[in-house]
Amino acid sequence: MPTTLILLAILLVFAIVVIMRTVRIVPQQTSLIVERLGRYSRTLEGGIHFLIPFVDKVRANVDLREQVVSFPPQPVITSDNLVVNIDTVIYYTVIDSRAAVYEIANFIQGIEQLTVTTLRNVIGSLDLEQTLTSRDQINSQLRGALDEATGRWGIRVNRVELKAIDPPLSVQESMEKQMKAERDRRAAILNAEGVKQSQILTAEGEKQSQILRAEGSAQARVLEAEGQARAIKQVFDAIHRGKPTQKLLAYQYLQVLPQIARGDSNKMWIIPSELTDALRGIGGMLGKGENDPGQMDSEEFVEVAEPESSAFEALALPDAKSALEEARGQAARSTKEATAHSAPVSATQPPIRPAADAVPPPPV
Repeated sequence: MPTTLILLAILLVFAIVVIMRTVRIVPQQTSLIVERLGRYSRTLEGGIHFLIPFVDKVRANVDLREQVVSFPPQPVITSDNLVVNIDTVIYYTVIDSRAAVYEIANFIQGIEQLTVTTLRNVIGSLDLEQTLTSRDQINSQLRGALDEATGRWGIRVNRVELKAIDPPLSVQESMEKQMKAERDRRAAILNAEGVKQSQILTAEGEKQSQILRAEGSAQARVLEAEGQARAIKQVFDAIHRGKPTQKLLAYQYLQVLPQIARGDSNKMWIIPSELTDALRGIGGMLGKGENDPGQMDSEEFVEVAEPESSAFEALALPDAKSALEEARGQAARSTKEATAHSAPVSATQPPIRPAADAVPPPPV
């Protein structure tokens, strides 16, 4: 009884082993290389397959997905005799499992050594600056050379990337200084552009401000001139409506004369000849005495369209003798003030006074 159980157990184990060696389930994107009695028999793709136990043998399990291999830094000499360390990354795919197994013993090691030799050939024809700035060109040349060499191994190189290019420390310091100088130059240019734009905007603002101030000043002057013109016209109309005589105008001029001489900007002032004529007329009138009042009104008045006597009555002289004395006193004070304000003129010319024969003395 125990012997029978042992035989049954052995048969069961043998059956399980036979089944396991006969039935093979291959995953997707995987291939199995099968040898029969030591020779290549077939390649199994994804799915379920049956083998002859103890006759067929699986030689290799090949992954058909894209593989990534990173190689350690390799020292490479450029055309200007500088040693740089370059890290490379290879992206490849197995397209022929049989060739990958039987054409080369270790295709990963073969790709690495081929990458090193190809990289040295490519970098040896470039200087350091071209090496640093021509990564795409280097990648393209490496991929073309590796793909051509690995094609017979059943390997397709999809991409070759340079992870890092490390120049010598002395060159790195020089490059850092150069980059710093370049950044400083760009910063100076940007700063100058900013200052330029700021000055342009400031100048434009000042220009607009000056234009607006000039326009405002011009408008103010125009309005002021128009106001002065209206005021002069109103004064002129009021004087003519009052029918002034030449003597009355001379008296008003004598009243205004001290104010003219009192100004700081007036260095010299002139007494018109009409004033002496008016004073001569007033003196002649006073010389005839007060018994001839008609002489005051014998002078012709200014003809106007609308005769009005209010302004003339307001400006009429109450007493001719006292008016003459007041006019002489004001003329003397004005002459003294004008002489004090215009020293250079008074040093060379005597103060201007009415002629003695033009204004007769008042009767006693």
